Amino acid sequence: MGAVVSVRALHLGEITPEVRKGHGVSPGDHPKMTTNDTHVGASTKSSGSSVVASVGQWMTSSDHKKIGRLFIGWSLVHAIEVAVIGIIFGLERMSPSSMQIFDGDAALQLSWLFRHVLVLGLLAPLFIGIAIAVVPMQVGSKAIAFPRLAQYGFWAWFFGSGLVLISLIANGGPNGGNADMGDLFLMGVGLLLVGLLSASLSVATTILTSRAPGMSLDMIPAFSWSALIASIATLLTVPVAMSNIIYLYVDHTYAQNAFGGGKGMETWLGWIYSAPHTFVFVIMALGVLAEVAPVAARVRQPLRPVLLGGIALISTATIGAVTQTNHVLDLSGTNGDKLSSTVLFLLTNGLPLLGMLVALAVAMLSFKEGKPTVNAAFAFSILGVLMILAGATGSFLANIKDAGLQGTSFSEGVTLYLAYGGVLVALGALTHWAPKLWGVVLDDKKVLGLAGLGLIGTVLSSLPLYIAGFADQPANIVTGFDYDGPVALWNVLAAAGSALIALVVLAYVGLLVAAVSAGAGAKDDPWDAHTLEWSIPSPAPANNFASLATVSSSEPLLDAKPSQEVPA
Repeated sequence: MGAVVSVRALHLGEITPEVRKGHGVSPGDHPKMTTNDTHVGASTKSSGSSVVASVGQWMTSSDHKKIGRLFIGWSLVHAIEVAVIGIIFGLERMSPSSMQIFDGDAALQLSWLFRHVLVLGLLAPLFIGIAIAVVPMQVGSKAIAFPRLAQYGFWAWFFGSGLVLISLIANGGPNGGNADMGDLFLMGVGLLLVGLLSASLSVATTILTSRAPGMSLDMIPAFSWSALIASIATLLTVPVAMSNIIYLYVDHTYAQNAFGGGKGMETWLGWIYSAPHTFVFVIMALGVLAEVAPVAARVRQPLRPVLLGGIALISTATIGAVTQTNHVLDLSGTNGDKLSSTVLFLLTNGLPLLGMLVALAVAMLSFKEGKPTVNAAFAFSILGVLMILAGATGSFLANIKDAGLQGTSFSEGVTLYLAYGGVLVALGALTHWAPKLWGVVLDDKKVLGLAGLGLIGTVLSSLPLYIAGFADQPANIVTGFDYDGPVALWNVLAAAGSALIALVVLAYVGLLVAAVSAGAGAKDDPWDAHTLEWSIPSPAPANNFASLATVSSSEPLLDAKPSQEVPA
């Protein structure tokens, strides 16, 4: 029998010990055409144990789990980077009229680095990396589709990020004074977007073409569904940004009349780093929660069609992205103008927020119907999603013109809530899938403590900027402003929040490294989980499954467990 069986097979007693290990298929199973390279990793094995051979293997490996971990690892490095910048910003803003940590041009470029790394250096690649590492195992595939494209995606993003960093250090970003470095900035952003686009295409193709036999789209796990929606949304929006970059590059190189040269970069590229486009990069965070919650509650996923619909609804944020505007609610003008503004505002801001609320509500329903255990993976996931929801709600409010929050630090708080909330959810995902990626189970009590610190850090880094925004503290400016109120208090709290986030990420990585170094092996299915990846050994083999078997439900492993009480 194959790695997965139906409820009917369970009742007929057709399960063998091979089921849980994922070995073999029955003679009646039919092969499925896929885009996989079934020999992934075969050409990258090294007989030596030298550091050079090991590095070379990682650099050239087409094993999706290694590619995903490269994305994840460097994204967490960027998390430390933005946290340090957040600390510096908070200290500078404590006394914006007299503090001189850096001059005006440096502050401007550093603020752009902060925005860029939060969104395209941290949030987007972090979840893409998790999807690359996990999705093929979830859908019963031996490898990711177009593995070399996924590998190329990482290196394009990696080197593109380096070019952006160099250009901003050399004062070449938006409104910068170095024209040559301005060209480099555009090239860097373009290259890293190509990388994200390539990786997203690989993930989407895997889900669409490389599923196990019998697994229809409505049967794929919740996280894989969210990865499909997020990848398609990325494929729809990133080409718009890339076309803008081409126009800006030509304009910046020659006359600088049509798009405003360096100043035009912010006008034509600013939407990439702002809500609602950033909602595209947190879709998978809701998928992580939807995956973890039923397992923690020991119950089948309730209201599955509603959940999938809620996750898909978040993708309506692409309407704002492809039109390159935030669609602010403006109730001035004629009745027709008011109606048009309201409809576009609700489509781009209201529907994504509604989708998040639906996904959160269904996840919490799992706890109501089951016998919940609050483990570290669930704690990180639920707390992170609540922070993302705080950011999405803030974005909804900020895009109401009469609120007067446009251009204030309130918008920075929105991005921080989304990015740091995304980091919390990602740490929950890594905790959940650590047995498959590293073959270890992390200490639940220690990780739970980090989840609490992460919550405090996210609130401290973001909420004070919300409050300062109501006092008209400007966004992306650290000197030369003032307002009535405790300027130093709000900004030192924001700095402390970023420091806590840096501490949480460093401590989590330390716990993970210690667990891997200790070599304590994890069980194949330590969580009593529901989906295919838990039917294979921990850590997962290079080619995941020895062979493909027929799937007949959305929770195949749960169906195959004799001790599981399966509803009629």
